[in-house]
Amino acid sequence: MATAQKSPARKSTPTKSTAQKSPAGKKSGAANKAADMPSDVDSSVGWFDKFATSASKFVSRAWFFAFCVLLVIVWAPSIALIHSISTWQLIINTLTTIITFLLVALLQNTQERSDRALQAKLNAIAESMSYLMAAQGLNHEAQELRDAVGLEDRESSDGK
Repeated sequence: MATAQKSPARKSTPTKSTAQKSPAGKKSGAANKAADMPSDVDSSVGWFDKFATSASKFVSRAWFFAFCVLLVIVWAPSIALIHSISTWQLIINTLTTIITFLLVALLQNTQERSDRALQAKLNAIAESMSYLMAAQGLNHEAQELRDAVGLEDRESSDGK
């Protein structure tokens, strides 16, 4: 839960955990579920996250793509050694399926962490801007911006 003592600039302003009503009569998003702010994020990164980050860096390089192309180039003429089209196709299909399956899991982890970090930064900017707007007398607009903090957790993907 955020407190007013986190930074000197916020001492006289309400915190984001204060339940406020929006013009629609709903509690603001900060009251429903506290949005992640950069100061709320745990800085420790687990072994899987470190591994996923390393794998993401590894596979995003041009030489990894060149290795994949080389793999296909080596596989293509191997039909002369295997003599069975079914076995020949099974080898490349199995290899690419396994690699794709594992990489999707690793890259999804990296992408999710990146999205959460970016959202925390946007939430911090929006919250700061809302206090500036309120100081300028734009209270309705400031409340709208406060309601937008954490919207990604409340909004449905089907637009409802």
